[in-house]
Amino acid sequence: MASDTTLCILGASGDLTSRLLLPALAQLLTEDPERSVKLVGAGIDEWDDDAWRTVVAKSFASAGASGPAVESVRDGAIYRRTDITDPDGFAALLRECEGRVALYFAVAPAIATKGCEALEKIDLPEGIMLGLEKPFGSDEASAAALNELLAKLVPEDQIYRIDHFMGRSTVLNVLGLRFANRVFEPVWSNEHVESVSIRYDETLGLEGRAGYYDHAGAMIDMIQSHLLQVLAVVAMDPPSTLDAIDFRDAKAAALRATKVLDDDPVAHSRRARYTAGSIGERKLPDYAAETGVDPARDTETLAQVTFEVQTSRWAGVPFTLRSGKALTEKFSEIVIRFKAVSHLPRGFEGSTEPSILRLSLGPDRMALELNLNGPGDPFHLDRGTLEAEFGEGEQRAYSEVLEGILDGDPTLSVRGDTAEQCWRIVQPVIDSWQRDDVPLEEYTAGSTGPSDWPAM
Repeated sequence: MASDTTLCILGASGDLTSRLLLPALAQLLTEDPERSVKLVGAGIDEWDDDAWRTVVAKSFASAGASGPAVESVRDGAIYRRTDITDPDGFAALLRECEGRVALYFAVAPAIATKGCEALEKIDLPEGIMLGLEKPFGSDEASAAALNELLAKLVPEDQIYRIDHFMGRSTVLNVLGLRFANRVFEPVWSNEHVESVSIRYDETLGLEGRAGYYDHAGAMIDMIQSHLLQVLAVVAMDPPSTLDAIDFRDAKAAALRATKVLDDDPVAHSRRARYTAGSIGERKLPDYAAETGVDPARDTETLAQVTFEVQTSRWAGVPFTLRSGKALTEKFSEIVIRFKAVSHLPRGFEGSTEPSILRLSLGPDRMALELNLNGPGDPFHLDRGTLEAEFGEGEQRAYSEVLEGILDGDPTLSVRGDTAEQCWRIVQPVIDSWQRDDVPLEEYTAGSTGPSDWPAM
């Protein structure tokens, strides 16, 4: 029986495929056993169907997936050795696909671009979806050029620029918390908010990713892509609906209004890279001594930039984005610091810190820090925290990514103009760093970062 959809993974032998894409597909098939999918793997490796099915079976098993749909896709998976930069080879691969086709470019960005150039020379199946991983271009001009190429292939709503952060349930929980609660929506503005920070600190080091990371660094790997998308969700005005058009319009409007604070990347950006140290039982070498690293590139492993969103809602509120590797503790959170009360009656003592809302991006929870009357003396204010669990999302982040591609729903994908805006926003910082206007500092692996950086 012909399948309704073919998922064709380009770069079938890569780590992204076995570690993330295939387990995500297995989860979708387990949850929806009626889903009809043909799985095609493509790459330049000398594999056959059996070798590919072995990889698929192992990845499916790692996800704990089972059921007739899982078995059917696993046993029917096929592999075709293909050079996707060759139009004839790409055309032959597409002829192996059935029903609606979803092409997932699990390859290096440069190869993905050449693959899209090859697609321009062949007839494409109607309704084909194109899934592309970050980084999307290397600057605003290259992102615009890639968008122009893609526009020749398919309509915008058939292009899925992947940001798995936008598949995280916690990020979408921001919308529910804010828009469904009157206690938050009226104060979600510069009238009541003092600052916003979005932080993604990792304890992991380079982990063998020098080929990519040493060219990207923390700025491009996390801030230019993932964290600016989170900023857009926090800063966006309320959309009419959460469908693809309204949701992505609202995000795009927020990003168009975003720039480096005071147009001063020297004053409002910092960069550093880790030196040898320990995190728990793990000993990490100096980043510059890692295999595959070119120390002359001065690649940062910790980046921090403060932006502003020039709208009537957010004017004057600093948005600080930070991400780094080999740090003492994992932090993945949005922190909204409210302004202090305008008047506190005389007689109260103790804590008078402003209220703080913390939204953790994993585990999924929220914490609202407040000043409360402490035990004993009713005039003494102690710090209290109200906490709530959002609960785990039903799907892996990449399951939500794949579901959008397979179902033709681009809501959680990055729209073309948004991808260009993200490069526009960070380009002054990148230029400043390339001129060495901002020094590359150092921090010991396992620390919180350079000692003179202000606490988040």
